[in-house]
Amino acid sequence: MTVAKPASRPNVPHFSSGPCAKRPGWNAQNLKDAALGRSHRAKVGKTKLKLAIDLTREVLEVPADYRIGIVPASDTGAVEMALWSLLGARPVTTLAWESFGEGWVSDIVKELKLKDVTKLNAAYGEIPDLSKVDPKSDVVFTWNGTTSGVRVPNADWISATREGLTICDATSAAFAQPLDFAKLDVVTFSWQKALGGEAAHGMLILSPRAVERLETYKPAWPLPKIFRMTKGGKINEGIFVGETINTPSMLCVEDYLDALNWAKSIGGLKALIARADANTKVLADWKAKTPWIDFLAKDAAIRSNTSVCLKFTDPAITSLSDDAQAEFSKKLVALIEKEGAGYDFAYYRDAPAGLRIWCGATVEAKDVEILTQWIDWAFAETKAALPKAA
Repeated sequence: MTVAKPASRPNVPHFSSGPCAKRPGWNAQNLKDAALGRSHRAKVGKTKLKLAIDLTREVLEVPADYRIGIVPASDTGAVEMALWSLLGARPVTTLAWESFGEGWVSDIVKELKLKDVTKLNAAYGEIPDLSKVDPKSDVVFTWNGTTSGVRVPNADWISATREGLTICDATSAAFAQPLDFAKLDVVTFSWQKALGGEAAHGMLILSPRAVERLETYKPAWPLPKIFRMTKGGKINEGIFVGETINTPSMLCVEDYLDALNWAKSIGGLKALIARADANTKVLADWKAKTPWIDFLAKDAAIRSNTSVCLKFTDPAITSLSDDAQAEFSKKLVALIEKEGAGYDFAYYRDAPAGLRIWCGATVEAKDVEILTQWIDWAFAETKAALPKAA
């Protein structure tokens, strides 16, 4: 079967799951007011950092009594700060169904060496039995599994009267999926995900319950300076008004402010979620008429609307070895990248071979639709090049 090469290309061919596409209309000139060459501790620097926190609260609809801090090392740094500072006070339940969730489990068991840990795991495309989470334990989980395309359906499984803390890596969910903050005690994300900001900066959101833990519990292990959130047994309030622990890039701060202001201009969180849903619907409609592709997450209730993961179902592909399927996926993506029609949408290296297409709010639905036309063409070309069976 031959498929004609599409006549048009996406206006923005960026479909990476991080760093993600810049917001529509982005231009470097938007950053002309960045406080370059100025100290982040000067009035201008502190003002911009505090504004980034305030706009985050407004756009993400974070409760007024939750603290928001800008921290080093992206989402990873924010999660590690939470794990090392808060865990060890009570048993821990971990949820993992993809590589990043598995990474947090490894840190908890192998680095922190906690013993009373219940691990609830599931394969790629599935989710653990959430009813098995013990509300007496601390819970560590990703809201949206970036490398599997699987998200929790909601927060109903989290007890409103829980004794433990919920520590949620929400880096590919924030600004694209509704987060139930009443059920979340720690929420982390990074600028380069759903709003398409620049990398290396993380956000840490703490509930009053998390602050209470910080002020009443001291871990048995030493904490590096960049992890310390208390002074003299009390929360370091400066972190949550823009007095960062380390030096942030004021250029990245300006870019994040630009993204937040764009989000406000289109209608805030509701509009952001609607855009991500619309992008994902384009892929769902394409999948419905395309017999050789399917979602990795079969259950629509747990299917991501940001990092959408797809698998090939054509017997000519599924009959190949795992390595050969991986090579097929890479060749297909490379063919489209060579045409400048779509970049960085191959599967994550630890996930099953297939495609991973970012559908967050900074992506345009029309561009997703054009990308599917290129995938149709590249699939036919790559399949035709497979060695013929003897």
